Amino acid sequence: MTAATQSREVSSTTKTAEAGKELEKLASDHGTTTIADVVVSKIAGIATREVDGVHDLGGQAARVVGKLRETLPGAPSLTQGVNVEVGERQAAVDIGIVAEYGVAIHDLADGIRNNVINAVENMTGLEVTEVNITVHDVHFADDESGEEIATDAQPRVQ
Repeated sequence: MTAATQSREVSSTTKTAEAGKELEKLASDHGTTTIADVVVSKIAGIATREVDGVHDLGGQAARVVGKLRETLPGAPSLTQGVNVEVGERQAAVDIGIVAEYGVAIHDLADGIRNNVINAVENMTGLEVTEVNITVHDVHFADDESGEEIATDAQPRVQ
C-alpha cells in the first residue's frame, strides 16, 4: 500500500466515525428525528446556488416552469433542479444546473459537491453518499439580449 492509499483509508475511517456520531443524534432515548425529502432538497438547492458559476438549476422544462412560478405571488422554488433520496441515515442528491460560460465545469462540479455535502451533513446529520451533477446548458452573458436582436433584425429572405 502506498502512502496516498493509507491516508485515504485513515480519512475515510475518520469520516465514518464522525458520521456515526451525527447519526446517534437522530435517534435517542427520547425519540427519533425524521427528515423529509423536501428539507434535504431545499438545503441542497440553496447550497448549489451559493456556488459562483451556477446560473440556474434544472433542465429546460424545469426552468420554464420556474419562470412561470416566479410570476405568481410567493417565494421561488428552492427545490427546482434537485432530486433527493433520503433514508434513515443517508441521503443521495441529484442536481441539474446551467453553468456560466467560462467557468471550468469540473471545478464547478467539485465546488457544488463539497458545498452540498457540507450543508446537508452539518444541518441534518445524514451521511451524503453521493451528489450527482448534470450540466444541462451553458449560459452566455448576452443570451437574454440575443433574442431581442434576432426579432429586430431584417428578414434574410424577401
